[in-house]
Amino acid sequence: MSTYTHESMINHHEPGLLTQLAETLHVWRQRYRSRRELASWSERELHDIGISWSDVAYEVDKPFWRA
Repeated sequence: MSTYTHESMINHHEPGLLTQLAETLHVWRQRYRSRRELASWSERELHDIGISWSDVAYEVDKPFWRA
């Protein structure tokens, strides 16, 4: 009977190219959605979180690949 340790079950390889690409695409899509949602908020909602329309415009105008 073999005993598995936590250390022996960890994948020690770097993520593959496809995994990295999928993660990048996921982040980009999430940024796009978040910025579009922010653009739809009312002035009251923006005031509640302490940002202005100019802040929203700056954020929404960024391309999805820019953080």
